[in-house]
Amino acid sequence: MTPVGEAVSATKTIATGAASPGYWTQACKQLMKKDRVMKRLIPQYGDAMLQSRGDAFGTLARSIVGQQISVKAAQTVWDRFAALPPAMTPQAVLKLKIDDMRAAGLSARKVEYLVDLALHFDAGKLHVEGWHGMDDEAIIGELVAIRGIGRWTAEMFLIFHLLRPNVLPLDDVGLINGISHNYFSGDPVSRSDAREVAQAWQPWCSVATWYIWRSLDPLPVTY
Repeated sequence: MTPVGEAVSATKTIATGAASPGYWTQACKQLMKKDRVMKRLIPQYGDAMLQSRGDAFGTLARSIVGQQISVKAAQTVWDRFAALPPAMTPQAVLKLKIDDMRAAGLSARKVEYLVDLALHFDAGKLHVEGWHGMDDEAIIGELVAIRGIGRWTAEMFLIFHLLRPNVLPLDDVGLINGISHNYFSGDPVSRSDAREVAQAWQPWCSVATWYIWRSLDPLPVTY
């Protein structure tokens, strides 16, 4: 296992009970040395950092709910949806009425996606216990077999649940807009431009991405 891989498994539990990356301080120091924007952004947010809820199903469900809508809208819909079952478990979601899920603000397609997600978990089709030992691309390959989960959703899972340190979600609008705002004075940015900027972030692209998101929205992104 590489040194970065060792860092991936090093998490710490904070006061809220959520897990946060053990590598965060090291990553921030290196990013501030290598990148002028990170040197400016990182100190603005104090001790705040990426956190994992420790709930694989819940994280993937949140990611599906959040697809193609704003952070604020996603939180509103999620709050309504999460109030429906007695607990956010695959089994409880499978017992929900479709009309109730639609009334919470979910599109018909997202209802289908959430049900398929719950079915995959309930049937034991996913290697949940083995994910921590699998590389990023192997996990993405397993997750995209679920309806409604594409590469972006899988990458959000890698960042927010598994706390993988070097994920660069180039399909994320917030990341592209944030790079445009912070590095190109608001000019349009291509995926190639973003990838070039992120070369300086290696091997901590997840950490840099988190700070880019924060630069656009003071509310921390969570899934």
